[in-house]
Amino acid sequence: MNLLIDSFWRAAAYCLHPRVILISLLPLLITGVLAGVLGYFYWGDAVQFVRSQLEAWAITSTALDWLSSMGLGAFRAVLAPLVVLAVVVPLIVIVSLLIVAASMSPTIVRLVATRRFPALERLHGGSTLGSIVVSLTATVVAVIALIVSIPLWLVPPLVLVLPPLIWGWLTYRVMSFDALAEHASRDERRELIRTHRLPLLSIGVVTGYLGAAPAMVWAVSAAMLVFAPILIVVSIWLYTLVFAFSSLWFTHYGLSALARLRAERGQTPPAEPVEPGLAPGEPSTVPSMHGVLPPP
Repeated sequence: MNLLIDSFWRAAAYCLHPRVILISLLPLLITGVLAGVLGYFYWGDAVQFVRSQLEAWAITSTALDWLSSMGLGAFRAVLAPLVVLAVVVPLIVIVSLLIVAASMSPTIVRLVATRRFPALERLHGGSTLGSIVVSLTATVVAVIALIVSIPLWLVPPLVLVLPPLIWGWLTYRVMSFDALAEHASRDERRELIRTHRLPLLSIGVVTGYLGAAPAMVWAVSAAMLVFAPILIVVSIWLYTLVFAFSSLWFTHYGLSALARLRAERGQTPPAEPVEPGLAPGEPSTVPSMHGVLPPP
């Protein structure tokens, strides 16, 4: 638990690092342009197509007529855009996650390793191809799970549980591999993921819930749908920050666990953690936190 908490606050502190802020702009730029282009050319057609399908289905048409009779006719106008967003936003999230894994994660791993674990040997137990395979495989499974679970989202408690769990599992699968690929051997990576599966999955679930927070942008008001193209870009930026934090959390936890594993085996002494903003060896200005900071 100490390692989980320690890696959490370190990840939060590193989010303020200028390099982390700078590299977060690349996924924002790519996915923002993609969302803008798709929204400009296909938003109106997509909304019209969904609206016609809803009107064509007897059950939804009856439900909408009933809502209109209850004085909720405005819901009919926003239902189709909401359905389009419900389909598009998860796809944007997945694209953002893959871009973060491909562009941000390696840079974040190098940043954390250089500042906290300069003596940690790199055994290169994972490859770029392996990362791509793991990412694509986990993404396909997550997409299938999302599609299959969509009917369950109509049950109020489940809509607050299932999507974050699926995002959490996807994040856990992708970022656990990327955090350890460069430094751990294949056997070390497998052992660490096996022995630390519950904490790593917990990180994934927590960040999965954090990833659901940007969706609150759309819940402010139905009138916000007018600003859908802008809000999609804002949502992408928020998702990117969440994913950057996720990558940092997994990296801090994974490399700390790897250093401890090797120390237990007598392979190398545990690296001395370096406070964000300080050079290696510079004394920390943060007061000691009993039960939170790991022993030196």
